[in-house]
Amino acid sequence: MKRFFKPIEKDGSAKKPALEQQGNGEQPDGAADSGVGLANQNQQPLKFVTWNANSFLLRVKNNWPEFCIFVSRIDPDVIAIQEVRMPAAGSKGTPKNPGELKDDTSSSREEKKILMRALSSPPFGSYRVWWSLSDSKYAGTALLVKKCCQPVKVSFSLDRTGTKHEPDGRVILAEFETFRLLNTYSPNNGWKEEENSFQRRRKWDKRLQEFVLKSSDKPLIWCGDLNVSHEDIDVSHPEFFSAAKLNGYIPPNKEDCGQPGFTLNERKRFGAIMREGKLIDAYRFLHKEKDMEGGFSWSGNPIGKYRGKRMRIDYFLVSEKLKDQIVSCEHWGRGIEQEGFYGSDHCPVSLELSPATLDANGSHVPVES
Repeated sequence: MKRFFKPIEKDGSAKKPALEQQGNGEQPDGAADSGVGLANQNQQPLKFVTWNANSFLLRVKNNWPEFCIFVSRIDPDVIAIQEVRMPAAGSKGTPKNPGELKDDTSSSREEKKILMRALSSPPFGSYRVWWSLSDSKYAGTALLVKKCCQPVKVSFSLDRTGTKHEPDGRVILAEFETFRLLNTYSPNNGWKEEENSFQRRRKWDKRLQEFVLKSSDKPLIWCGDLNVSHEDIDVSHPEFFSAAKLNGYIPPNKEDCGQPGFTLNERKRFGAIMREGKLIDAYRFLHKEKDMEGGFSWSGNPIGKYRGKRMRIDYFLVSEKLKDQIVSCEHWGRGIEQEGFYGSDHCPVSLELSPATLDANGSHVPVES
């Protein structure tokens, strides 16, 4: 989510992690090709984690041991990361490669080394990673998939083309045998009509609606920082967020008023995408009541007027066809002091599905326990 509440840490301000180097110290950067599946690696993922890291490099430098313990405990097959904030490969003034980390300067080589060293150490050595990056230290996504669960195809745009990346690296789409997984870092709505942020978000939402309609041939799991709180129950203080303003500015359309991510227009469009795409909010499907302690994935700065103000903007949305396979969907952060956020202002969210088998018609059905 756009950082208008919390000061941004400087990426060079922390010490390097004391991590042991394993093997050659690096695993391959995410490939930009579309065909990646291997015949003997067709296990279907069942456990997923999504997390807006608010700078992956900073988390590696400052919070990696704790996050490694979390990953080891949850043991996800897929980890979707948003707000990587690492620049794409390519020298200044040349075309960039959003699928590769920048390493053409001494500082970028050192940062890449730190990051890849962490990702080649336990428990991450069993994952393959794909990147979709911005030209600068802004936005960006990553997808880590266990090597025993490799997708048959990975693409980086809502157009589902293999080599094209969305601006700012906001999309990674992995196609598995039985479903597609979409990892997105949705653009923030912003506060002002004239700054074009409203139009950017409207265009994004329209493209997402078109995407889910065109992708109905296979079940979808859509996860990430979606930058919207759908219902009043999804924010800690609905009246506060509804009345929020930036420097007293009031948008011309009253349905654009309020906290970015909680305006009426954004919530309506989000609901329309879910209806049109026949998508289930996995967390809300299991957790019907408001939970003031652990029911939110984003928390405001513990110092200042946003202290205690929280939103649920990180999701797992799954196709209705997968509804009966939902075992759990949990937030792993608690309280105003951001316990379990691992240095970010977002906490990890997990999803677990039960296995499915084929019925007599070749359709996947849940396995009864």
